[in-house]
Amino acid sequence: MDRLIYTAMTGASGTLSRQAAVAHNLANVSTQGYRAEEHRLRAAQVLTHNTDPAALPTRAFAVDASTHTDFSEGALMYTGGQYDVAVKGKGWIALAMPDGSEAYTRAGSFGISENGVLQTKAGIPVQGDGGPITIPPDSRVAIERDGTVSEVPETGAQNIVNAIGRIKLVNPPEADLVRGPDGLFRTNDGNPALQDDAVNAAAGYLENSNVNPVEQMVAMISLARQFEMQMRMITTAETNDRAATQVLAPR
Repeated sequence: MDRLIYTAMTGASGTLSRQAAVAHNLANVSTQGYRAEEHRLRAAQVLTHNTDPAALPTRAFAVDASTHTDFSEGALMYTGGQYDVAVKGKGWIALAMPDGSEAYTRAGSFGISENGVLQTKAGIPVQGDGGPITIPPDSRVAIERDGTVSEVPETGAQNIVNAIGRIKLVNPPEADLVRGPDGLFRTNDGNPALQDDAVNAAAGYLENSNVNPVEQMVAMISLARQFEMQMRMITTAETNDRAATQVLAPR
């Protein structure tokens, strides 16, 4: 009886967490560079302080064991924007966080600040090989395959191409990456990842989310039915308890 209650109760709680993750994925179907997440559950025995080796385990529950991130690539979309850049294949674009640390993203829809600093839509500077990359005024920008940012003046000598920096492209092991509350990824130990020359950038492209809306809708329906089944199990346990109480009650 109690095993049924613990399993159904904690399973229903875990199902709600998984439904929240699915809803979050669906809300980010159109978010550039978004990586889908999934909550994974596992069964765990309830430990007691009973030291009797002959004692039998009677309770088990489901726990949220881990949050899995789907690192598969999203489709690339051509925009032609001079500040737009996507990562082809594995890899990440490094961002210079305000606290001095680095974070990593696949969303390459960049712009420039009032001071000409290349940054994200949220105002976070893009990390370059020598710090944030500053774009000179009145210039046209070109981003090379290796992340090198060059500028061509739109006034004066327009046939001069100057390299002004290089976007830091990294490819740390996926197992070492954790997703932060801001949606950006960071390394487990907080240390910055090394530049990886094998990572390729695609200028004028943006990467779509890797969320499959059809799969997520099917998962949401399945989880809703699973939650209903778990609630019926709790109701069944309550009914059985009442019946047992009537049988055992003194007359």
